[in-house]
Amino acid sequence: MKIAQELALGALRLASPNPRVGCVLIAADGRLIGQGHTQRMGGAHAEIMALHDAVSGGHSSIGATAYVTLEPCAHHGRTGPCCDALIAAGIKKVVASIADPNPLVSGRGFERLRAACIEVEVGLGAAESRELNIGFFSRMIRKTPWVRMKIAASLDGATALENGQSQWITSPEARADGHAWRARACAVLTGIGTVLQDNPRLDVRLVSTPRQPHLVVVDSRLETPLDAHLFIAGRALYIYAAAQNDAKKAALEARGAIVVHLPDENGKVDLAAMLQDLGRREINELHVEAGSKLNGSLIRAGLADEFLVYLAPKLIGRSPGMASFGPLASLADAVELQFLSTEQVGPDLRVLARVAGRDRF
Repeated sequence: MKIAQELALGALRLASPNPRVGCVLIAADGRLIGQGHTQRMGGAHAEIMALHDAVSGGHSSIGATAYVTLEPCAHHGRTGPCCDALIAAGIKKVVASIADPNPLVSGRGFERLRAACIEVEVGLGAAESRELNIGFFSRMIRKTPWVRMKIAASLDGATALENGQSQWITSPEARADGHAWRARACAVLTGIGTVLQDNPRLDVRLVSTPRQPHLVVVDSRLETPLDAHLFIAGRALYIYAAAQNDAKKAALEARGAIVVHLPDENGKVDLAAMLQDLGRREINELHVEAGSKLNGSLIRAGLADEFLVYLAPKLIGRSPGMASFGPLASLADAVELQFLSTEQVGPDLRVLARVAGRDRF
């Protein structure tokens, strides 16, 4: 199973919106005869890749045990059911980490395997396999993406100078690491303030990737410039607006953007409704790179799940902070976090912290 989970990491930047799954086939005599991971959307799943690997190596799968990090699918989606392929290949036993949360599967794969007299064992490596697919589980169960907020700041929490200069607080190593986290996301989210001030591309350039994440812009008044760097061929661009401006909407859509009108009662974009809409659009992990206002709005609304923070070993003093929300009346109202990991990246410190209890779904 450890090998299968390592294989699943090979699908980290590849499989979206499908889950990242690895599969290993072990012959009755203990030999590893096949292995594979999920391919790009519409391509083969991990089990199919492992079966093909066994055949290409001249091995028979009859009587073998399949170790797979997620329940084999039992429905016809973009590909055929993996459980049927395992049955046809003569697999004797399936060891799976965890049940698939997709309502179209959700135990049906295990039922089909058992009905074919295949032994099924569930639970080995469950926590690790679920964590690797936290966004997929979020979308299937909560119907919204897993929201990870990336912030680069000085040790005293400054994200820019008072004059707005922010490039670069953190090191090249931290920026490359941040691009690796962008690459694993289904989409990157930013706000119109960042678009107008920095004119960013928000694509993946500093690490290799087989696909670019989609881009999401919160733009209440439809101010996105038609010549913004955001318009990159090969990725979807979703612009969420509150104001009605048919001419600008048409112009943005002519450039390839998808404009969604989702106002709240205050004339801003309804952020909760936006996440629901992104879930319907098969966004598993949403990577937020925005300014303090949008960060604060997401936190205030209880929509942020996790924080990816890079802290540079420098002090900047009076300046914009990480997120603008509050003031709080009591420390009891603070957002409680749990640290998942801390690691030095170049000269900077990377902190991964999760809102306490957000992963209990």
